[in-house]
Amino acid sequence: MTAPSHYASVRYLVDDVQAAIDFYTTHLGFTLNTSAAPAFADVVRGRLRLLLSGPASSGARATPAENTVAGRNRIHLIVDDLDAEIARLRTAGLPFRSDMIVGPGGRQILLADPAGNLIELFQPADRPEAPTR
Repeated sequence: MTAPSHYASVRYLVDDVQAAIDFYTTHLGFTLNTSAAPAFADVVRGRLRLLLSGPASSGARATPAENTVAGRNRIHLIVDDLDAEIARLRTAGLPFRSDMIVGPGGRQILLADPAGNLIELFQPADRPEAPTR
């Protein structure tokens, strides 16, 4: 196991820890690191450690009530082929929260996890688009 100091960690408050574990490991390439479900789990992708805190976790209890709604913050995952990722995730029935946006830096789309937390899937402009099929 990689030492926690080698990760960048982000905490997401979730309603259902097991649903969040299933979402991130099944659809976005994370692996389960530790689980104390239903209170807490953490999943890892590369150097990102995503802390999934359920309602019974100390992380959720420490959050003032006025700050419990998911905000506009999001994790940012770089993908090689955004079109293929969108197709794969739509086939799985996952909810997107935006249309694809194209800008000078690349293309992006927002996906929501089961608790409504946002994930930005991003294909940098310097990566070629997938060939038309």
